[in-house]
Amino acid sequence: MRMRLLQGNEVVLTRKQLYMLPNRFGLMFTALIFVLLLAAINYNNGLAFGLTFLLASIAIVSMVYTHNTLSGLHITAGPQSPVFAGQTARFALIIHNRKATSRYGLQLEYEKKVIERFDVHGNDFRLAKIPVTTHSRGWVPSPTFCLSTIYPFGILYSWSRKIKLDQRYLVYPTPASLAPDPPDATVESGDTGGNHKGQDDFYGLRSFQKGDSPRHVSWKTAARGQGMYTKEFNGANNETVWLDWQALPQLDIESRLSILCRWVLDAESQYKHYGLKLPGHTIIKPARGPEHQHVCLKVLALYPGHS
Repeated sequence: MRMRLLQGNEVVLTRKQLYMLPNRFGLMFTALIFVLLLAAINYNNGLAFGLTFLLASIAIVSMVYTHNTLSGLHITAGPQSPVFAGQTARFALIIHNRKATSRYGLQLEYEKKVIERFDVHGNDFRLAKIPVTTHSRGWVPSPTFCLSTIYPFGILYSWSRKIKLDQRYLVYPTPASLAPDPPDATVESGDTGGNHKGQDDFYGLRSFQKGDSPRHVSWKTAARGQGMYTKEFNGANNETVWLDWQALPQLDIESRLSILCRWVLDAESQYKHYGLKLPGHTIIKPARGPEHQHVCLKVLALYPGHS
């Protein structure tokens, strides 16, 4: 009989959602107890009876501890970072222990393999990650996994039902390794030159943000141990490039998206303002920065027509 999946934004492991069986060492341990019991009965030996009952009591106590290691754990999804198709996404999980008793020997299982072992102390949580290889762009649902343990003596194996959280992560298109040159950039001039941040004159430093080009990192500041900062530039001219779907005729959908993805990454690394034009009147106005890059890549990732 197939076990029903545990689904939701948060999953709590209760008694009815846990299973337990003796593993290979548990079966050997059981066989040892049975042999000792036969010997004790045959020879009517009190010490043999005592040893048999001691080992049997250890097995019973182990059942309680093994079950309690998983019982009552709360599992929720952690923060998810987008990746490009073909890369390995790491689906983050938060395992929260809301009891004062620490949990030892927890195992995270994915595709019938133990991918991580960890402990969770009392009234604490642990962040675990499941590596998942991506193949196509778009939204990808959370993987199916389970928690297990053989704590404390390694003779019993307890596991939960399969868990699938109501969470998904975004996969961008694969950037083209070889791409034609993007459309020529236009230069906008205006009286607010001091407010345009381009590539002409050094403007100042700001805190480093994920996605900033390494070429604009102030490495001297980092070498002095003063933290990571990014150089900003000021100029009267501001290059703007439109990344247009129609500039790539005679290509299939996925090839166009792959090239547009490469153009977005290159424009961002070159500190240009860039906009995006797609069929269906989808237009993203020119801008730059990590947030703008994410908006453009998300639109490409969710463009209709992928399998």
